Order: sequence, then structure tokens, then C-alpha cells
Amino acid sequence: MNKIGLLLLLLALTFAACKPKPPVAASKILSKAYYTCSMHPQIHEDHDGNCPICGMKLIKVELTGMGDKMADRITLTATQLQLAGIQTDTVGDENVGSDKTLTGTVTADENTAEELSARIAGRIQQLFVRTVGEKIAVGQPIYSIYSEDLQEAEKEYLLAKQQQKVLHNPDVDYQQLIRTAENKLKLWGLSANQINNIAAIGKVSATTTVLSKINGTVSDIAVHEGDYVTEGMTILKTQALNNLWVQAQIYSNETGDYKENAPVSVSFPDLDGQLISGKVAFINPELLDASKVNLIRISIANPKGLIRPGMQAYISITNGNNRSLAVPTSAILTDGKGSRIWVKNSDGSFSPKMIQTGIGNQSYISVISGLNAGDIVVTNGVYLLNSEAIFKNGSDNSMSGMKM
Repeated sequence: MNKIGLLLLLLALTFAACKPKPPVAASKILSKAYYTCSMHPQIHEDHDGNCPICGMKLIKVELTGMGDKMADRITLTATQLQLAGIQTDTVGDENVGSDKTLTGTVTADENTAEELSARIAGRIQQLFVRTVGEKIAVGQPIYSIYSEDLQEAEKEYLLAKQQQKVLHNPDVDYQQLIRTAENKLKLWGLSANQINNIAAIGKVSATTTVLSKINGTVSDIAVHEGDYVTEGMTILKTQALNNLWVQAQIYSNETGDYKENAPVSVSFPDLDGQLISGKVAFINPELLDASKVNLIRISIANPKGLIRPGMQAYISITNGNNRSLAVPTSAILTDGKGSRIWVKNSDGSFSPKMIQTGIGNQSYISVISGLNAGDIVVTNGVYLLNSEAIFKNGSDNSMSGMKM
């Protein structure tokens, strides 16, 4: 073989070796499942375990078929939905009127405040309630008092009981004497059981324990052990914390925007932004002299006792009643390509969808196109679903062409 033939043979072998291999099917490259963290969706593992960031147990995500129709669909089991915190809501008409956020402070509801005062003059021998914030109940011992007037009243009661036993004067109504002495002791703060104990013992004690006549949380203690008190003097004050106020200030020209009994939303940064409903309970008709602003008061319920006086609060008040088809703001993902939401399909899977939005407020944004009333959208967990879709498709470019 000559040199030219040999050279041609070498070139042929080289081209044959460089011939591209057939592509591997995409279904063989991508795994059918992976493991991720509900708190850190950027974590993707091919095996079970714990999140390397927070230590939470990873959840398994099943990837559905690779056809064009199913490429963007994500399917999660019931356990995975719970661990990932996926929440949904049904699309409907909502108030998307403009809203205003005020910064307020939680205070006690003065309508529930109560005061325990001294029924009789004397010296405080011992305090059984010493701490502000302590809860007290009716019948609970509050303090013991040394009172000469109270001792004399107890002696009168014992004397009337003794006369009834010893004397038998038909002209004297001993039962009336006993009832008069009992009523006097009750007016001075003694309970029926305490009066019965005095009769059973048959002698006057040096001090008398005063029991609470009110329920609540102690907000102020006005006396100390050893103090002399007079009749009507304040011993302590209480407040009920199951209902509270949130007070804020508004400018005088904004007064017309708020109405009493109007519904509002209140959130608390100290409680991770927990949102509750309240209503406008009072708008001060008088301006504060120094700052020329108005006081607005919101009434809120506090059944679990998590909200405490002194906490900061944000009050969201929607002005007007502009209702239209809308979704919660937490459901929308917005980037340079537009606004995207995740909808729940009839088979339980989730798919992304582009929408066109309109006006809105901090709670809801109106939807111009892309959704219908009755559609179910994801309101919590959209970032997790979005990251899973990106991982599944390699990038989010496949979602950029979605039709509205």
C-alpha cells in the first residue's frame, strides 16, 4: 500500500472514532424522585436523611411523566404536603381596595379593669399576692389584716350566738341580732365559711384573712406589709387579658377614612407576624393638644393569652369596598417574566400558571386574566414548588412561555 492509501485509511478511522454517540434518553438521566427540605427547598438529595442546614428530616418528592403535558406538574403525597406546609385557597371575589397600615401598641381593655379595695381600716400583716402579672381568682387569699373594728364586730357576733344559747328572753329576737352581726361581717369582707369558722372556734382571732372578690391578672399592688389602710383604700388592681386594645394615632384629616365597628387586620412582629381580626372600637373625637393627632382604638380577642400589653402591632385597614376576582398576595411569584401562581389540578398535582394582575392591597391582588372563580391556588409553599419545577426541568426557561 502506498503512502497516499495509508493516509486515507488513517483519516477514515479517525472520523469513525469521532462519530457522536446517540443521546441518552432524558428519562434515564433524571431520577424519578429526590429528597428536599421544606424549609430549604434548594436542598436536593438522591437519598433520605436530614437537611444539612437545619437538620429537619428531608421529604421525598415524586416526579411525574416527562411528556410536554406533564413536564411542569409536581405531585406530592399527603405526608409531603403536611411536612412542606402546602396550603391552598379557592379563588373568589375579595376586597382589593387600598389599605393603610398603622403602628400601634397593645394595651389592656380598661372596660375589664377591676380594683380590690379595703373594706375596713387596719394594718396589713401579710400579703399573699406580691407579684404584678399574677393571676387571682374569687375566693383566693389576698392579705391578712389586724383591725380592732373587725375584732369588735366578731365579738358582737359571738355574743349574739352565746345569748341565744344561754338567755331565753321572749322579748328579744336573738335570730335578728345574729343576722345583723353576720351582715356586718360580710360587708367588711368576710365570707360565709369564715363566719361559720368563727362560730365553731368560739373566739376572735388576732388577724383576719381577706379573700378576693374578683378575677383577673394583677396589674398593680398599692400596699406593702405593715402599711395602715383606711376604708376604701386601693389594695390592688387587676385586668382581664382575654380581650385587649390596640391603640394607634392618625392625623386629623384621616379621621373620615375610619368608622367604628369597621373590620381590620392586626399582626404582631413579636409573634412571627401572626394575623388576627379585630374591629374599630373607638375614635377619639378630640385632638391631642400637643401633636394634633387623633387616637384610634382597635378591639381584639386574646383567647390563648399569647398577646400581652406593651407589644407592638401593625393595623391594616382597608378603605372602600372594591371587590373583584383576587388571590392572596402570598400566592404570587413575580419576576421579569410576569406574575406566576401555582394551581392545584383535579388529580391532586400542582402546575404553574401565568396570570395578569391588577390593583390590590397587602392582603389580596386582583386577577385580570389567567384564573377563574373556583380555581384552587397555592397560598403557602409556592417557592418550594417553584424550586422543584426548576430542578425537574433544569431551569425555569420552560415556564417562561406559559400561556395565561
